[in-house]
Amino acid sequence: MNVVILEDEHRAAHRLEMLIKKLAPEMDIIGVFESVRDATPFFKKNKDISLVFADIQLADGLSFEIFRLHKIQCPIIFTTAYDQYAIEAFKTTGIDYLLKPIEEKRLQQAFDKLKAIQKPMELDKIASFLNILNMPVYKNRFLIKVGDKIKSIEISEVLAFYSLEKASFLYTKDFRSYVIDYSLEQLEGLVDNEAFFRINRRFLVSHKACKDILAWTNSRLRVKIEGLNEEIIVARDRVGDFKSWLDR
Repeated sequence: MNVVILEDEHRAAHRLEMLIKKLAPEMDIIGVFESVRDATPFFKKNKDISLVFADIQLADGLSFEIFRLHKIQCPIIFTTAYDQYAIEAFKTTGIDYLLKPIEEKRLQQAFDKLKAIQKPMELDKIASFLNILNMPVYKNRFLIKVGDKIKSIEISEVLAFYSLEKASFLYTKDFRSYVIDYSLEQLEGLVDNEAFFRINRRFLVSHKACKDILAWTNSRLRVKIEGLNEEIIVARDRVGDFKSWLDR
């Protein structure tokens, strides 16, 4: 059973290797990589991989970038110190999500789950299982910090997400902006694309926000969102999809 480890912390990688050898000696660790750059060519050339252990935040980016470039068919067990990526993790072939420091007992449970998944299943059970995996899971609310207080904002209150000066913001119906700990790329996978559309590299807008749309230069469109003093232009290559999205 060929295993690959994606981990940028040497101590964590070494501990994981030791635990794997102890709990599953039949597994053969064929690669340990600490960056997206180093792992990408390996996954391109090697298809005979049975299991991937993946830290999410690698030395030069998120491991999700690797899985977007290469359609990984084998199970993935995520190992991370952060819990905010759980939803996105299970949109891959992820079967478990282990928080660091990884405990031996918790890793054994992940191996037990892997064995259960690999057992032969009846066709109707397989179909049911695949349907569950394909069901989108979206965030219903976002936690934001206001001074010393923590506030929960329902997704129904959000008009748009936008980026500004390397930070991401959530903009609400009461015309207030809050800093959030997600990039727009991450948010695209966390919100329903029936309700939100990425109109350009800086804005992900809600259907409810698109009440005032103007024709703009070079066959583009301008969206005016009340309270936001920003020139919000729909990228020319997204105008067609944007119109189709509005007309659903």
